This record gives sequence, C-alpha cells and structure tokens, in this order.
Amino acid sequence: MAEKEPNEQETPPAGSGFKGNFLWIYLAFAILLYMLYLRGASGGMEEISQNHFESEIMPTRAVDKIVVVNRERVLVYIAEEARGLKLFEKIDQNNAGPHFFFNIGSVEAFENSLKTAAEKLDMPPLEIKYKTEVNWLQSILSWTLPFLLLIGLWLFIMRRAGGGAGGGFNPFDFGKSRATVMEGANRVLVTFDDVAGIEEAKVEIREIVDFLKNPERYTRLGAKIPKGVILIGPPGTGKTLLARAVAGEAQAPFFSISGSEFVEMFVGVGASRVRDLFKRAKERAPSIIFIDEIDAIGRARGGAVSMRTNDERESTLNQLLTEMDGFGVNSGVIVMAATNRADVLDRALLRPGRFDRQIYLELPNQAERRAIFTVHLRPLHLSDDVNIDTLASQTPGFSGADIANICNEAALIAARYEKASVEMADFYSAVDRIVAGLEKKTKIISAREKRVIAVHEAGHATASWFLPHADSLLKVSIVPRGKALGAAWYLPEEHTIYTTQQFLDRICATLGGRAAEEIFFNEISSGALDDLEKVTKLAYTMVAYYGLNDKIGNISFYDSTGQYEQALQKPYGEQTAQIIDEEVRLLVETSYQRTKALLNQHRDKLETLADLLLQKEVVMREDLEGIFGMRGRA
Repeated sequence: MAEKEPNEQETPPAGSGFKGNFLWIYLAFAILLYMLYLRGASGGMEEISQNHFESEIMPTRAVDKIVVVNRERVLVYIAEEARGLKLFEKIDQNNAGPHFFFNIGSVEAFENSLKTAAEKLDMPPLEIKYKTEVNWLQSILSWTLPFLLLIGLWLFIMRRAGGGAGGGFNPFDFGKSRATVMEGANRVLVTFDDVAGIEEAKVEIREIVDFLKNPERYTRLGAKIPKGVILIGPPGTGKTLLARAVAGEAQAPFFSISGSEFVEMFVGVGASRVRDLFKRAKERAPSIIFIDEIDAIGRARGGAVSMRTNDERESTLNQLLTEMDGFGVNSGVIVMAATNRADVLDRALLRPGRFDRQIYLELPNQAERRAIFTVHLRPLHLSDDVNIDTLASQTPGFSGADIANICNEAALIAARYEKASVEMADFYSAVDRIVAGLEKKTKIISAREKRVIAVHEAGHATASWFLPHADSLLKVSIVPRGKALGAAWYLPEEHTIYTTQQFLDRICATLGGRAAEEIFFNEISSGALDDLEKVTKLAYTMVAYYGLNDKIGNISFYDSTGQYEQALQKPYGEQTAQIIDEEVRLLVETSYQRTKALLNQHRDKLETLADLLLQKEVVMREDLEGIFGMRGRA
C-alpha cells in the first residue's frame, strides 16, 4: 500500500461535506425563503373568514379599526380594553395589532356587507381605512423563485447525467470527454506476455509500440506514423486486451473510452466530447486513444429511411472523421478502435488516412487455444492429470474469453467439492456446463418421454458415426441441461473450406434424432426444434450463399458490406425467392430420407445404444466403439 505524501489530504467520501451537497444547500435556502415569506405574510395574525368576523367579532363591539391593504386583504385591530375577552384569549396582550386578517373579493362588496351587518346589530358603521403596501420579499420571490427552481432542476439533471451523486461534479464539464486516462501510477500493467493465441496480430501491433517508442527509426526514412488501427473480430477474441497490452508496452498516456459514451440526449455533446478527447491527447502526445465498440458512433450514414441514424450520432461521427484526418494536425496521437460489427461501419471511417490498419482477430485454432490455456491456468492449483493438449483439442470454436471462463468454472467446481486441486474431470464438467447449461437433476421426465429422448440422441450418434464427413462423437447424454433434454458432444474438425458432401453429412447427422423417432415410434415430437433450426440455416446458406445448388447456380446473395440489412428489398426477385425455398425444402427432404435409410440399416445398433443410455444416462466414446466398432475416416 502506497504511503501518502505529508501534504496529501484524505479525500472525503462522495456525498459527504458541503462539496458533495450543493443541491441540498439550494433546497434548504429555498425552503428558508418560503418560510420567511409565509411568516411575513401572516405577521403573527390569525386568519379568519369574513362571515366569522361579521357574526362573531362584530357583535362584541371590540373592533378598534379596520385596514384594507391593497384592496384584497382586511386587517382587524382589537381594542386594548377588549383583549381580555374569552373570544380573544389567544391574542398577545402586548401586541398592538393587527390581530386578525381575511381576504376579500372586491372592496365594494365588502363595504356593502359590512354596512348590512352593522345595521342588523344596530351599531354605527365601522370606519374603514385603505392602505397600499409593497411586499418586497414576495415581489423578489415571484420572479426569482422560478429561476431558482429551473437552475436547481438543471443542476440535478446534469449531476445525474454526470455520473451520480459523487462530489465535485461541475455541470460545465458536461461536454468534456469522459475517457479514462491511464498513465504514471495509474498506468496499464498488461503486456504482450499476457496476450496469447493471436501471434499474427501481435506482430502487426508491435510496430505501433515501436512507432511510439522510436519514431525517428521510421520518420528518417520518410515513413509516417499510422493514424489509426482498428481491431475486428468476434466477441471474446482479445481485442480490448490487445489494446491494453499496447498501452502497457508503450508506456504512453492511454485514453480509454466506449463509443456509447459520446452520444447523449443533448444535441452537440458527442462532437464536443470528441474535440475535447483529441485536445487532451495532443497535449500528452505521444499518446493512444482507444475507442471500444466504435460501431456505436461509426455506423454507416444514410441507408434506408427507417434505418437512418439520428443527427446527433452522425454529427459525432463527422467530428471524429475531421479529427482523424481533417485540416488539423494529429502528430503523435494514435487512435485504436475495436468492434465486432465491421460490416456496419461507415466506409469513410475505414479508409487509409484514418484507420490505416485493420487487424482481424479470428477464433483461435488448436495451437493458439493451447497457448491461451497456458496463460489462464497459471493461477490455478492443477492436478497431475490435467492435460492442456486434450483441453485445447476438445474446445474447438472457443474464444479466449470462453477459455478463461472454462478455467474459472473448473476451479469453482473443484472448490464446490472441497478438492485440493483442479482435476481434469472438473474441466470436463466446466465444458459441459458452458456448452449445454446447468445439469437439472430434479427435472421430472416420464418413462415414455425418457425413452423418446434416448432414441432421439441415439439417432444423432448413429448417423454421425456412420457418415464419413460428420464430426467425431465424444459422448452422448440424456441428462437434461439448460433447455436441452439430451445432448451429443462432438469434436469438430477445423476446416477452412467445406465441400458439398461435408455439408450434406452435417445435415443428415442433425436430422438423425427426428428420423430415429419416426422409425421407432411412427410419430415425431417437438424435441427436434433446435435441430430443424440448424438444418434450415445450413440449407439456406448452401443454396443462397455458397452457390452449392445446381438450379441456382454459381450465384451468391451474401453481402459482406451489410447494405442488404439496411435495404427494404431483397437482392433477388420473387421468382428467385420461390426457387430458393423449393430447393432448400428438396435438399432437406432428400437428406432426411437418406438419414432414415442409414438408421434402418443400423437399427439394431441404434436400439442397443438407446437401451444403454436409459441404463447409464451418459455413454462415452469407449462404449460407442463397443457398439458400432471403430469409426472409419473420410
């Protein structure tokens, strides 16, 4: 823990002291003014009605005088000798008056009513005096109090928009950037050693660090330092971590901000924050600006009317474009950004001169997953049976964030059972937990439904085992997890491209569950919803995107720019759409018949596996090899 300097004072907690409670001071001051106003208005008098005055007070003949103030308020003075009466016992004997007051509508009506009351009481008319007074406090409050309320409301809104009730908020800083500055004692400690699995990206990004550390190495040859680097990739691939590693390696001021923090409900705030951010970065140059999720402000302008972004977002984007490559000079400031939606970004933002480099981060392969596991397994107490190569091979398609989650989940499972170290079985359970969901041991399933589930999963296993291009099967389970009543775990081979036959085998393996239900029970159930969704998407991808259909031909309707998403019409006509639908339906039906034929051919083995599932609930690969034999390779 760092020691404080002698002149360093402890910062009071937010909301303590006067600095964090200006609004309460304003409110207390307003209440005080209002109380003074009420006190001045009543002046120690008792308010009565005109009827009470005429029926109760006038008959006592104790009224000394009556004063009408500003033709709207009547002040009543009680004679000194009559103040001892029971009716006036509340009156202070030392108070010369006025003692009562009431309001009137008009002077003429009041005079007539008073004259009539005097005649009924057979007493002379009371003398009425008229007086005009100016209530300075009321006059001041009448025009200052609304302004005070508006100012207080404005300060309250600005305070809430500025980050809650923390002390020291200045409403005039609302248009300034909220970027987190990391430098000095608050510098980033992440280095490239903490980033694994993206070696190609690290090679490119290391040059950015060299630019900041040794700019003369490049400028002496006439090269210019890149103005921007954008990291593009699926969620969890390490974009933000890589940006933090750049800041940690370069030891330069690092301004970190999210794209959504630029846009507020107030017009012009986003552009103002962009200007302030670049101004602060230039003052600390060489420096790095990192904008996470830049698609929040960098979406393509224009497009369909219904999809058009608002003017505030566009003005923020325009200001960002100007700052990055306008008439101003941005020497020594490098902008880094991250997004997983590069298809929706404006083309002006991605052109050279703004983001000179686009670094794509893909999902890690097996070797990269092994490196990522090595990083995340460092803080864990591992058992001797943990094999990193096995973990890397059995987690295809997992991102770096997924792998970190697996390691943490495995440690939690081991701690739950009070183990001394994390074992390989804990990692298997963590993978099952993340992929399929939490095991539901208390879910009640009837014997009939359990039989259907066992046949369904056995159908998937049988079809995938005998289809040469289907994924390799690891285990089959009928234990309910998450929303699934059963599951089959596969070990997909990592292909760069897929052939038509590989697609067809995948479709057939996915349809194996429904086909098995029809073969054994002569009816189908709703348990194949997820399978049918996958099959439909895969079939449409083959026909409409990859050009793997003879009738459609070598045509692809895939749009990598994302413009089709903003258009109101499809890129093909109704006749083509009808052909696509017919070909997809034919493709799925042909695959379904092929799957049924395959399962009928191996019906006895399918039934054996279903019975074993009902007995053990989880069947591993060794048991599958005992039923089906060794699996052939494609």
